[in-house]
Amino acid sequence: MAQVPLYTTRGDWAGMYIDGYLYNPQGEWIGWVNPGGVVFSVVGEYIGTLSKDFRVLRKRDIVETIPRRAPPTRPALKIRMPSSVPLAPLMAELTYDTIDVFEEMPERLHTIDADPSAKDID
Repeated sequence: MAQVPLYTTRGDWAGMYIDGYLYNPQGEWIGWVNPGGVVFSVVGEYIGTLSKDFRVLRKRDIVETIPRRAPPTRPALKIRMPSSVPLAPLMAELTYDTIDVFEEMPERLHTIDADPSAKDID
């Protein structure tokens, strides 16, 4: 089970990629990646793509809507995160039409219990 750190464009540690799943620094499941490198949230909403330098990137203006996908089975346990990660590699510049999801839209990668579309019990 290889753990690959995820970084923001500024070089901050944003999470971990482990066997197709994305986790936040606290070890909570926040998303998954399909075999084509497309990132989805825990509820199956399109988030962006996983870049070669392990950032989650997205086009600023999405013309086509990508349908919601059924998420895989929820990981059984909370992952134990390392106490430190390597320094971020030098990141390529982003063009204006591409954004870093961890920097500009971190609320899109939420945990399953923090789903904003979930209905209140009351």
